[in-house]
Amino acid sequence: MARKRKIIDRIEVQDFAAEGKCIAKHEGEVIFILTPNIAPGDVVKLQINRKRKSFSEAIVLERLEPSPMRIEPFCSHFGVCGGCKWQHIPYETQLKQKEKQVIDQLERLGRLEVGEKRPILGSANTQYYRNKLEFTFSNSRWLTADEIRSEEEMNKNALGFHIPKRFEKVLPIAHCYLQADPSNAIRLFFQSYADKSAEPYYDHVKHEGFFRNIMIRTASTGEIMVVVQFAENDKKKIEDCLSAFVQAFPKVHSVNYFINQKRNDSYQDLEPVCVHGKPYIEEEMEGLRFRIGVKSFYQTNSDQAYELYKITREMADIQPEDIVYDLYTGTGTIANFVAKRAKKVVGVEYVEAAIEDAKVNSEINGIDNTSFYAGNMKDVLNEAFLEKEGRPDIVITDPPRAGMDKEVVEMLLKIRAKRIVYVSCNAATQARDIKLMSDYYRVSSVRPVDMFPHTHHVENVALLELN
Repeated sequence: MARKRKIIDRIEVQDFAAEGKCIAKHEGEVIFILTPNIAPGDVVKLQINRKRKSFSEAIVLERLEPSPMRIEPFCSHFGVCGGCKWQHIPYETQLKQKEKQVIDQLERLGRLEVGEKRPILGSANTQYYRNKLEFTFSNSRWLTADEIRSEEEMNKNALGFHIPKRFEKVLPIAHCYLQADPSNAIRLFFQSYADKSAEPYYDHVKHEGFFRNIMIRTASTGEIMVVVQFAENDKKKIEDCLSAFVQAFPKVHSVNYFINQKRNDSYQDLEPVCVHGKPYIEEEMEGLRFRIGVKSFYQTNSDQAYELYKITREMADIQPEDIVYDLYTGTGTIANFVAKRAKKVVGVEYVEAAIEDAKVNSEINGIDNTSFYAGNMKDVLNEAFLEKEGRPDIVITDPPRAGMDKEVVEMLLKIRAKRIVYVSCNAATQARDIKLMSDYYRVSSVRPVDMFPHTHHVENVALLELN
C-alpha cells in the first residue's frame, strides 16, 4: 500500500532558496518547495513528497492567496514554458535574491571571508537580451487539458521549446521575448514553410521526420546567423527550403544546415554546410572583432558579456610585464580582450574547435602576444607547460558549472599567481574551489553580474589575492 503523504492545508511561503526554489517553515522544519512560479508571501496548500533528516521537499497543491510582491507575467507562455521562470517577481527583487544567493554560497557554504561585496550589475535589457535561441520541431506538441479532453482531430505539430522533463513534448511559441527581431519572424517562417510543405515534423520517440531544429544567432553588429537541422539528407528538399528562406530574408548574413540522424540534437560532432553568406557572424567589443561560427561558444547576453569582461579586466589589474593565463578560454574572448594590457596571454581550453576560433580571433585583430592550447586542463597545465610559457602573474579562470578539477586547483596552489580572477556561473562550485585555495588566497572582492533576467541564474566574478 502506498504511503499517505502529509498535507499542510495552509502555510505562507517565507523566502527564496537556491536554484530558484522557495522555502517555508512548519513546526520548526524547513520545507523546500519544488513547484515553480511560487513567490515569498504566497499562502499555499502543500504536499510533503520527501522527508529528509533536516528538511523536507514539497509541491504546491493550491495557491490560496497571492503574494503582495507578485506582478503580472508579460509572456503568454509563462508557467508552461521552461524559461523565464521569475517573470512574476519584480526585477529589483530578482537582483537582490541573486546577490544574496552568491554571498550565501561563498560565506555559508564555502565558509569564506569575503572582502568587498560589490553590488550586483543588473541587465539594462530584461527582454530580448539573448543572442542565441534554439527551437525544436516536434509532431507531439504540448496539449492543454481542454485539448486532451476533446475528441476532435487536431494538428499536433509544433515549433518551439521542449517542455521541462518531457523531451518528446514541445510547446508551440507564439511570441518569444528572449531574442530581438527578426527572431520571431524567422521562426514563424520555418513553421509556415514546414506546414505548407507537408514534410513531417520530427518524432522524438521514433526518431524520424524531416524538420528537426533551428538555431538563430544574432550579434551586436546586427549580423544574423540561421542554422537548420534536418533529419533526412534530401538535397532537393533542403535546397528548396533554404532558398525560400533566403528569398524571404535576404539580409541574413549566414545560413547553414546540418544533417542530424542521431538520437539527440547535439551538433558538435557534425559538419555544417554553409549555403548563403559566410560561415560565421561577428561580434564587436572595444574595436575588437570576434568571429562566431556555427559551433562557437559566446556568452548569450552580448551587452552583459561586455560588462562581465570589463569587471574581469579591472579586477585582474594587469600590468605591462604580466603573464596572464586564461583557463577555460573558450574562443579566447577574454584572452584577446585583455591582451593589450599584458606582456603575454596564454589560453587553455579542452574543445579544439574553440581554440582554432581563438587563434583566428587573435589574427584578425592583429594581436600577436597570445598563444592557445587545446587539451584537458589538468593534463595541459603541468610543470613542463609552465617552463615553456612562463609562470603566470595573473590567472583568469572561467570554468563550466561543475567548476575546476581538483588537479587544476592543486596546480594553481603550486603556481601561486599574485591574483586569480574566478568567473563562475555557479557560485556553489566556485565556493568549493575557492575554499580549497583559502590557505593561500583571500577573497578580496566579488561582483555578481546578471546575465539572464527572469531566471535564477547569475554569474559571479571573484578576485583572489595571495595572503
